[in-house]
Amino acid sequence: MLSVSNLSVQFGKRVLFDDVNVTFSGSNCYGIIGANGAGKSTFLKVLSGNLEPNSGSVFLEPGKRMSVLEQNHNACDEFTVLETVIRGNKPLFAVKSEMDTIYAKEDFSDADGERVGVLQIEFEEMNGWNAESDAATLLSHLDIPENLHYSLMADLDGKQKVRVLLAQALFGAPDVLIMDEPTNDLDYETIMWLESFLANYDNTVIVVSHDRHFLDAVCTHISDIDFGKINHYSGNYTFWYESSQLAARQRAQQNKKAEEKKKELQEFIARFSANVAKSKQATSRKKMIDKLNIEDIKPSSRRYPGIIFEQERDAGDQILNIENLSYQLDGAPLFQDLHINLAKGDKVVVYSKDSRAVSAFYQVITDHLEAHTGKKEWGITTTQAYLPVDHDHFFEEGMSLVDWLRQYAQTDEEREEVFIRGFLGKMLFSGEQALKASNVLSGGEKVRCMLSKMMMQRANVLILDEPTNHLDLESITAFNNALKNFKGTLLFSTSDHAFAQTVGNRILELTPNGIIDRYNTFDEYMTDPKIKELRQKMYGGT
Repeated sequence: MLSVSNLSVQFGKRVLFDDVNVTFSGSNCYGIIGANGAGKSTFLKVLSGNLEPNSGSVFLEPGKRMSVLEQNHNACDEFTVLETVIRGNKPLFAVKSEMDTIYAKEDFSDADGERVGVLQIEFEEMNGWNAESDAATLLSHLDIPENLHYSLMADLDGKQKVRVLLAQALFGAPDVLIMDEPTNDLDYETIMWLESFLANYDNTVIVVSHDRHFLDAVCTHISDIDFGKINHYSGNYTFWYESSQLAARQRAQQNKKAEEKKKELQEFIARFSANVAKSKQATSRKKMIDKLNIEDIKPSSRRYPGIIFEQERDAGDQILNIENLSYQLDGAPLFQDLHINLAKGDKVVVYSKDSRAVSAFYQVITDHLEAHTGKKEWGITTTQAYLPVDHDHFFEEGMSLVDWLRQYAQTDEEREEVFIRGFLGKMLFSGEQALKASNVLSGGEKVRCMLSKMMMQRANVLILDEPTNHLDLESITAFNNALKNFKGTLLFSTSDHAFAQTVGNRILELTPNGIIDRYNTFDEYMTDPKIKELRQKMYGGT
């Protein structure tokens, strides 16, 4: 269907891809993964024709159509919502535009009539007469109401634009669908719909995403960018990750008998084969997994940061008590009438349809904002460490990372330098990287520094506002495991579904009309019909 031959991409002296040969075919979904800077987005640009490689070629089977999720959210501002979606099928839109142009002529000729007749046949073969209704159906699935369908894209807010551009990419069932971070700025309900849509999609999908739950839900293959090459592996992200960890362990076990390694591999494959997601791809995916040999998994250059949260001391039973807490923004309540009592060991997913409510809640309980009503009281044995969603102000001075982290070190001066450098090394800032200026860090590097600061605090309560923003899959995985192992109390908000599902044991949803408080896993909470009904009521029926 779509093949890449002898592909090489180089920027200056830096080689991203070297003589890559790979094919994408069938009704498969390929999740492109790789460390930050490996070239995931660059590869998608080459596939879509938006970037010329240094050498090699991309070949799309004749007669097949490719669609790419638009990354420029303002690219279609001059068009209506409905027209933007239909433009996603370029051949169909070209036929429609030519027909409209001919119909608009004042001097309609016999030749025009003949041409329109030909175009109408093409249009019918493309199912063009149903284009508007099909586009409207897609938009309704993505929560774009009918009253917006004839509005200009320029009049929509950012999140609505993302949904319309997603509908544009999906419109007309393209033969090859390319998507770079499609879940960005989507809420959980929309992501769940997209997961279901793609898991049952009949054509080829190629996607880059840092959302592990999304990759697990939709992918039949993982395409790993490593050492300048791209290798396909059967299965979803979790299967790739755990099989690569198994491969690394087995390679390290030189003295282990071949029979024991084979048995371990068979048990691993059997466990994953039994849990393949129910979709049209399930049978073929299971067959591919069953054929896997450990030699198929190659060594990886991946580096995982060493994230471990330890407590200076255990907290007592009283963690946090909140009574009648409320906060308003411009006279409108972000949250109100909050009554919460945190128990020791709670790992709470704090959620709201309005992310400003969550951030304001954290700032109130950490004394960065003053509530409009109510009070909060922390237990006297608690210590809190807070990661705000906006933490750029911590990095305004250009000091080295060693000096930056020294501000938060709690150790004697003799051991301080060795301790800090060792700490930075575990967080992937080794050698000269430790002397990097703090004001030139990338978003992911800043988060890793903030996590270092929090680990040094050794607090027994962690408060995390969208902590996975900017992190790569390796850092997210290490962070996720660290929070699962943390023995203290946790309050966190995240757009990473797997993070919420595997860490949280309690959900607090903040609404303008009160709070919903449940001891549930995240999936149980989001799919419970009674809770769905209650949520609609609490948001005023929206």
